Amino acid sequence: MPNAIVLEKKQQQVAALSENVSAAVTGVIVDYKGIDVADDTALRKELRENGVQYTVVKNTILRKAVEGTDLAEMEPFFNGTTALATSTDDHVAAARILNNYAEKSETFIFGSKAGASVEPLSPSAEWRPARKRAPSSVPIWQQQKRP
Repeated sequence: MPNAIVLEKKQQQVAALSENVSAAVTGVIVDYKGIDVADDTALRKELRENGVQYTVVKNTILRKAVEGTDLAEMEPFFNGTTALATSTDDHVAAARILNNYAEKSETFIFGSKAGASVEPLSPSAEWRPARKRAPSSVPIWQQQKRP
């Protein structure tokens, strides 16, 4: 059992990630294996300049953050080296930037988490997997705006 300080820190991480995900209009789950520090820094800079938040996350923290939400259906993708790219205003920036980066890189593995099938959620669901996917079938979701 983790001590109280560690547990509190993890609970704060879950709360912050949950808030980030709920504020996002779109997101991409990324397996960042194969990217070196210099390339990661350049990628993060481009994402940041385009209003995309890129966060390396522990899978357990991500599972807890989406627990009880429609995004919990994406749990099969929460394994290995996981990062989350989210945007609060641009529906395509994260997927576009990551896809462009993957095309230029010989080591970045974009879409390697596509081993599971994600079925569309009910039309009344707040979140749904994106109907269009990046060419690599990377897991993407979009938030539907309620009238």
